Amino acid sequence: MLLKEIKTIFHQELGDSYPKEEIDSFFYRCIEHYLKLERFVLAIQPGLTLTKSEEQPLFEALAQLKQEKPLQYILGTAHFMDLDLLVNEHVLIPRPETEELVRWILDDLQDDTGLGPDAERSRSVISTSHKDRSLQILDIGTGSGCIAIALSKALPNAKVTAIDISEKALAVAQKNSVFNNVDVTFVKQDILDSQLAPELELQFDIIVSNPPYVRQLEQSQMQKNVMDYEPHTALFVPDNDALIFYDAIAKFAQRHLKKKGSLYFEINQYLGAETKALLKAHDFSEIELRKDMFGNDRMLKAIRT
Repeated sequence: MLLKEIKTIFHQELGDSYPKEEIDSFFYRCIEHYLKLERFVLAIQPGLTLTKSEEQPLFEALAQLKQEKPLQYILGTAHFMDLDLLVNEHVLIPRPETEELVRWILDDLQDDTGLGPDAERSRSVISTSHKDRSLQILDIGTGSGCIAIALSKALPNAKVTAIDISEKALAVAQKNSVFNNVDVTFVKQDILDSQLAPELELQFDIIVSNPPYVRQLEQSQMQKNVMDYEPHTALFVPDNDALIFYDAIAKFAQRHLKKKGSLYFEINQYLGAETKALLKAHDFSEIELRKDMFGNDRMLKAIRT
C-alpha cells in the first residue's frame, strides 16, 4: 500500500476524535518511530510503497489510537525538554507545563550567578555558570523521572535524589536515567510516611514536586485518554483533603530544606490561593504563584525562612 494512502486512512478513522493537525502529528511520529522515516518523505517520495510487514505496526497503532490510548503509551516513548523518555501505564506522560516548572528552576539558578536574565552574555557562559553548581536536589513523586533527569542533565554537578511510592514507576525512571546517561538516586518512599529512608536524611538546596492534585470532583472534566490509561494514584486526591501532599511536603521541607532553600510545586489550577495560603501557614516566605502557557495557575515557589 502507498504510504500516502495510509495517511489518508489515519484521517478517515480518527477525524471524528482529533483535529487534523493532531492526526498529522500521530501519523508522522508513527512513521518516524516504526519506519525511521522523516516527515518530509511524502514530499520527495509521493509514490513510496510499504510492504505488509511495514504496514502492520502503523495499523496496530491506528487501532489503539481509535480507542483513545495516548500515542506516548503506544510508542513507549515521550519527549520532555531535550530528552527522550520511556513511558508506560505505570507513569504519567510528561506535560509541557512540567517543562515550564523545570525551566523556572534553571532560570532561577542562572539568575543566582549574577548575570541576570537580561545580561548581554552568550548562552554558553550562562550555561557553564549554573552547570558548575554543586547542589542537593530532591524530586518528590518522580514518576518517569522527567524532572529529576532533566535537572541532572542540566546540572551535572548536582546530587539529585528522586522518590516515588511505586516500584514500577521507579523501574521506568531508573531506565530513563541510564538511557539519558545521568546519575540520579531513586528511592521508594511514600512522602506521607513519617519513617524516612536514610537517603532522605539530608539537607536539600531545592525540593521540587509534581504530586497528585486532581480532586475526584474534577474527573468529569478529564479526557478519556487520561482517565482510561494514566495511573490514578499519580493523579487523584480526595475532595476533602485535596492538599494532602502539599501539606506533607511542606512539613518535610521545614526539616530537610536548607534555610533560604527553594521549594517548587506544580499545582492544581483551581487551588492556587489555597496552596499559597498553606505554605504561608508553614512559615515559608517569598511565595510566588505563576501561570502556565495556557494562563492557568500552575506553579508555585516558596523560600524556607
